Amino acid sequence: MKALAKMTLISALVLSFSNCKNKGCTDPIALNYDVEAKKDDGSCEYEKPIGPITSTTEVEGYSILAKLPGIWNGPVTSSTPLGNYQEWIVDFRPISPSQISAKNELDSLNDIFMSFFIVKYDNKYKVAFRNGGGFAGDVRNSYMIIDSINETSTQSFYRFSDPIAGGKRVYTEVTFKQDSLIIHSYTNQFNSLSEPVTHMRWTADLRDASSAQNAISNFNFPQKEMTKDFSTTFDGVTEAVFYSASADPYPESEQPYLGQSQVSITISNPTTVDPTKKVLIIISTQPLFSGMIFDVNQLKYRSRYVFVGASVTTGYNFNYMHPGNYYINAIYDVNGDFTFSSGDYMNSSFDIPFTLNELGTSNTSVDINLLIP
Repeated sequence: MKALAKMTLISALVLSFSNCKNKGCTDPIALNYDVEAKKDDGSCEYEKPIGPITSTTEVEGYSILAKLPGIWNGPVTSSTPLGNYQEWIVDFRPISPSQISAKNELDSLNDIFMSFFIVKYDNKYKVAFRNGGGFAGDVRNSYMIIDSINETSTQSFYRFSDPIAGGKRVYTEVTFKQDSLIIHSYTNQFNSLSEPVTHMRWTADLRDASSAQNAISNFNFPQKEMTKDFSTTFDGVTEAVFYSASADPYPESEQPYLGQSQVSITISNPTTVDPTKKVLIIISTQPLFSGMIFDVNQLKYRSRYVFVGASVTTGYNFNYMHPGNYYINAIYDVNGDFTFSSGDYMNSSFDIPFTLNELGTSNTSVDINLLIP
């Protein structure tokens, strides 16, 4: 009997210990969730919801916003079908108190829209990076959120990665050194690789800071304001990469402040136009000519440019363009060197001016009629 009582006591102690062991927090969203707990003991602890953003709120990556404004220019190394090119011009300007953006075109099928802005994600305020556009007619837009910062007296480094798939899918490194900028994007090519490889590496210098000053003053940029709440935006998806405007959580059509400039081109000289050639349309924030003299130093003020097919009548619609004062020059590029050269043709009325207002539309006509001597 004593042995039986002793065994009963031991069993009771074991059962009691087992029951204690199986108690804990059973809510998976709690900070102290216990995967082994069978019975909730009321001990669950939850992250306190973050309050509204204010001027004193910590925003991860906030300092990058003040470093971006200006016209940047430099060579691109790319693994895409576009390949490498010696010059890529990006005019970053604020489009709200907490967002800075730039739109670029190479031609009618290839363009890119880059934007940095403040979001709410993972119960924190962070800077996000939207990168994408049209590539050979296909649309792709990737969203990355800052996950690494390293700032010293000589260099500032920021890394943005896919908030769902992580750095295994796509990520971008942004590095500033004085007046230089490197944007290095990586991708695993539609999940076909085990590790991401270089998608594009752009090494640029700051060519002009003055063109962004009106927008900076207009928004008192940068300010700690939330541009988008991404708390639940990516629920139910496997990656933050989107291939249609309908699925895009922040499509270009929703971007504030920007307008569009419609440029119509006619070629009256030469009388015969070779359709295999290109017309280069250049939009600058300052004149490129001093009287009748082309000033090569003014090329630093180029803001947008595009190549279109040569035809007696052609043109282009520059969409999502920063408001401001601009000048247009157009070249019928006979020798294919993509610049003002002897033997090419251009507009005899140099530096045709126009102004674009907030959310506005401008219409400008350019006649190519002058043989460049």
